[in-house]
Amino acid sequence: MSTSVDTTAPPSADDNTGRLDGASKFRIFSVLAVIVLFTEVAPMQYVMVSAALRQIAPTFPTHGANINWAIIIFGVVGAATSPVIGKLSDIVGKKRMFLVCGVLFMIGCAICAITSNWMLFLLGRGLQATAIATAVISYGLIRDLMPRKLVPIGLGIASTGLGVSALAGPLIGGFIVDHYSWRSIFWFLFAFTVVMIPLVIAIVPESKLRTPQRLDLVGAILLGAGLVFTLIYLDNGQDWGWSKPSTLAWLIGGLVLLALFPIVEMRVKNPIMDMKLLFTPRVSVLLFIALLASLMIGYQSYATGYMTQSPPAAEVVDQVKTATWDQVKAGALQQAQAGAEAQAKAALPPGVELPPGAVKVPPEAVYSQLPPNMVDVKLDPGYTYGNGFSLLKYATHLAVAQSIIAMLFGFLGGLWIRRRGGRQPLVFALVIFVGAAIAYATTSHGWGMQALISAVFGIAFGLYYAATPNLMVEAVPAEQQGISAGMLGVMQSMGAGIGLAVATAFLNANPVKAEVTVLTPKGPNTVTQDIPMLFADKGYEISFYFIAGAAIIALIGAVIMKAGRTPATGGTAY
Repeated sequence: MSTSVDTTAPPSADDNTGRLDGASKFRIFSVLAVIVLFTEVAPMQYVMVSAALRQIAPTFPTHGANINWAIIIFGVVGAATSPVIGKLSDIVGKKRMFLVCGVLFMIGCAICAITSNWMLFLLGRGLQATAIATAVISYGLIRDLMPRKLVPIGLGIASTGLGVSALAGPLIGGFIVDHYSWRSIFWFLFAFTVVMIPLVIAIVPESKLRTPQRLDLVGAILLGAGLVFTLIYLDNGQDWGWSKPSTLAWLIGGLVLLALFPIVEMRVKNPIMDMKLLFTPRVSVLLFIALLASLMIGYQSYATGYMTQSPPAAEVVDQVKTATWDQVKAGALQQAQAGAEAQAKAALPPGVELPPGAVKVPPEAVYSQLPPNMVDVKLDPGYTYGNGFSLLKYATHLAVAQSIIAMLFGFLGGLWIRRRGGRQPLVFALVIFVGAAIAYATTSHGWGMQALISAVFGIAFGLYYAATPNLMVEAVPAEQQGISAGMLGVMQSMGAGIGLAVATAFLNANPVKAEVTVLTPKGPNTVTQDIPMLFADKGYEISFYFIAGAAIIALIGAVIMKAGRTPATGGTAY
């Protein structure tokens, strides 16, 4: 005897939101497609700008390693502003803030495309960072506009996208970087946004739901500034020195402001977020899981991209050997030239000067006297990864397959969540996170094995991003949707930042070194050289074990969590 589960939710107070009940399927999915496409501009720019950093750097030659702020500022400003923009979407309207983010992103693109001033460039990147909040707003729009039974599926699709950022981003970004100026990337993003804004205006209706209150500016400043200071420490601690007082000041200041945030919010009339709701297990446990799970998400793409785009070890040995040979030959030629000039001067009568350039030693005659095995290079420690991929090749060999699988399982995860709730797919995703991290650490580091693990990881990626927004929608009332999704985004950004910071420390503790031995008349002379931007296998392996440990803790949290054990209702649970 079979039983069926009735997932039809009873009417709730927030049903008068402009929900598209009774609309045609074409209308419903057109709205969903435009919402999702609009949110993809943020991840798409990340892929493109990251790939173009080497081309952008010469435009700002005096800023050296600070060029990384082109990436850092996007994540820092995006994480800090997302909760505030999410709250504003609850107050003034989700579509309205959706469009505001798009306009700010477009202005930022134009500034970055035309300026050669570093501070203006960073201002443009900061304006672009508001696009991160479009994902936060999209969850609320989907909750308010989609028919209840389609909300879980819509959230699954929104979280993993329709392929523009995952597929077109690496392919178009790689093509632009290889063939055009880096400024073309920003003009492309500008044009994409110009096309999308009218589509949003014409196709996506505004949610009628509003939270009748003013924005708590004090709470917004405490939360935003606390997040900015903390993320700056995480992003720059490795370069500045983790334990330096000037560096720790950022962390201490950030943590103090974040600690003040709930204290102040519990005492104001209209808090930016209900603190009782924030600390309920169905919300706090989810945020804790998101923080730890995002360590894997942030590090996986960085590690696989970096490892496959690094040169093979044999190529590095040849480069060091060639450079050393050039130095040896130059030294031998200089020595021979000096000896020949001294001999010629000794043969001249007293008082007669040797004319400049009168004695020239043929280089070939000197080089032929050098033994062929005079230079030997060994990497200690060595490494087994490195394929010398371009960004475009990395995209076609690894990223595209992972992205397609993630998109598919984002949709399938929505179906699963609608029938069983968000907890089961979240647990399944975290099991794969743990297994993938261990597999990356223990198996061959060649691109073929990495591609296989990445494909399996794509399953978890899709399920995780389908589950977390659905669990948040089920955990909070509609009027708290924007700020709650913003807090989820903050935890994910901080998790990615922590993961990269800790992993970078492990990598820097395990650099690749070259032992260069040169045979001299007095015997072999060995010197050790650091090979910049290359790390031993052990550095990556320890990092992945650390990530696996974080994922195990997140998995335990997901197993014991009580939320998400019943079919998703599309937002009527609370």
